Amino acid sequence: MFTKSKPNDSGGMGIPPAPDPQPAAPNPAPAPAAAAPVARAPEPARPAAAPRSTSLSTLSAGVKYEGNISGAGDLQIEGSLKGDVRVARVTIGEGGSVEGTVHADVLDVRGRVTGAIVAKQVRLYATSRVEGDITQEQLSVEQGAWFQGRCNQAKRDTPGASMLEPPADKKADAKEKAPA
Repeated sequence: MFTKSKPNDSGGMGIPPAPDPQPAAPNPAPAPAAAAPVARAPEPARPAAAPRSTSLSTLSAGVKYEGNISGAGDLQIEGSLKGDVRVARVTIGEGGSVEGTVHADVLDVRGRVTGAIVAKQVRLYATSRVEGDITQEQLSVEQGAWFQGRCNQAKRDTPGASMLEPPADKKADAKEKAPA
């Protein structure tokens, strides 16, 4: 398809060709397949947090539950819960509702909460409706979210301390007040 002209060849145009600046090197070995760029489909966004070893529990839409829920895992609420929640991560879906206190390290609210919230990170999405006080380290509220209550920022002195556990000084106070 293409022809390479020889150094003494005029190329058919009457103009002497430019000399090659470097002598032609023997053909290099083909590059390994791993080095060649490969077009890939974009990967889905991954959560910022490290993968957790716990599994996700779900209260499905249409389920009405009365009682307290506690544990170290993750909980997604799409149904209705009347009781307190104390888990590491809680996601309340658009159709989900909680009537009670929610204690978590991370809380995402797209549905409804009636009661106090205590968490490290709280995100109120545009579809959320919260009636109650929020105690948190970080709070983000999307435009359209509805919130009625007080908001208190709490800082933890101990790095890595969980909002699920009372601080060490509160534990000591509770032990002193407990009858012997």
